[in-house]
Amino acid sequence: MNTPLFPAWRSQLAAYGRRTHERRSAGEIENEFSRFIPPDLLRKSKKGAGSRDRLFTRSRTFWCFIWQALQPHTACRAVVRKVQAEAEHERRIIDESSSAYCQARHRLPLDIVKRGLEHSSACADRMVKEGVPGWKRPIQVVDATSFQTPDTPAHRKRYHYPSGQNKGCGFPVMRAIALFSLASGAIKQIATAACYTAELVMFKPLWSCLKRGDILLGDRAYGCFAILAGLPRQGVDVVARLHQGRNLDLRRAKKLGPDDWQTTISKARIVPPYMTQAQWNKLPDKIDVRVLKLRIHIKGFRTQTSWIVTTLLDSREYAKEDISLLYFRRWQMELSFRDLKTTMGMESLRCRTPDMVEKELRMYVTAYNFLRALMAEAAVLNNISVFRISFKGTIDTLRSYLPAMMHARNRRHRKRLRKRLLDILYEDRIPLRPNRSEPRAVKNRPKPYSYLTKHRRNFKAAPHRGKKRGKRPQKILT
Repeated sequence: MNTPLFPAWRSQLAAYGRRTHERRSAGEIENEFSRFIPPDLLRKSKKGAGSRDRLFTRSRTFWCFIWQALQPHTACRAVVRKVQAEAEHERRIIDESSSAYCQARHRLPLDIVKRGLEHSSACADRMVKEGVPGWKRPIQVVDATSFQTPDTPAHRKRYHYPSGQNKGCGFPVMRAIALFSLASGAIKQIATAACYTAELVMFKPLWSCLKRGDILLGDRAYGCFAILAGLPRQGVDVVARLHQGRNLDLRRAKKLGPDDWQTTISKARIVPPYMTQAQWNKLPDKIDVRVLKLRIHIKGFRTQTSWIVTTLLDSREYAKEDISLLYFRRWQMELSFRDLKTTMGMESLRCRTPDMVEKELRMYVTAYNFLRALMAEAAVLNNISVFRISFKGTIDTLRSYLPAMMHARNRRHRKRLRKRLLDILYEDRIPLRPNRSEPRAVKNRPKPYSYLTKHRRNFKAAPHRGKKRGKRPQKILT
């Protein structure tokens, strides 16, 4: 743009033209998070699926889906209304129906969604330059959780009802297992199955996602022989709680220090259901493991004892105190699930078919990883732990600042707004609360409604609940 008469206005006038050009659906989400995925991931295909010129292109559908995941309990109609509102700047008329957007989500390939999840978690890990403090190796945490799905025939067939639930009186439950990076808090990979599928059966396909040099951190389900013997064969060490069914005689074990032993455990005769007979035969008959006894002293609570088993046998390189603190950090996985399910409103998925539920789950996780990458950027900039940054505070601040960043006058203004956003995330950090008790309990009481124990067409609600109170009979004088 040439302004010979007013050269001082050149940058401001150019900003207006560039700003109006950047008005697109969910543009503020794309402007902020597109740097976390490769640019060719959402590029238009030359032929085949994704090659037609549509209102909801592959890129627009992806970012609208991310915007919808960041707005808890938002219907597809709200996404279409947002597209309509932003199209008014170009004086375009868009149909009020949400059918086009729903069909575009259905056409979005699941492979692109999975690759977006992987790239977002890798970017969050790159943001945390030093990794886990005190550890030179990457730490991966594994755990399982569950989500409710709509009560449709397709979901009932794939995910099933939980045990003890009558037909038509509940919701099918999808079980998911996630691989979580302890450095950034991002979820690297996730796998799903029916509600009654065993956790280790779901974990077996994720073995290939672990790289040589990683350390796997898990609960007592992962302190079994198959995990302790199988993962070190691919260069992955394990730190887990000792399985409750494992009996040990430490009287003849090698003493490494106070409450620290090196012992041998033997392979069982029964082949686990997640391994074939050939895979089971390749494992050695005996392996050496290290067993630690942890005494937990918290003021005001009774002293507790936990037993930890690990394949980190070098007591000089991996001290008992470091392993103990590492295992206590496994609770961050539970807090991350709370952020994902409660804060982002993902406890109940909403799509009506299993294929769309798989996409919806991974889009939620991708949006979660974007937030984790932003939190890691704020933490590294201010030299604090990423877990000191409030997840809920990040979402609230982001929703307020993204529209302002979208309508910034120029790049310098947008950069200043992003810097201010990161500063606010640091100023609103979580205070240090060591040994804070966070019981899994709910204070709010639910409404005193009856439980739906029959199908809706056969159910008849009771007129009163609780004890009957004596009341005077009603008198009406006419």
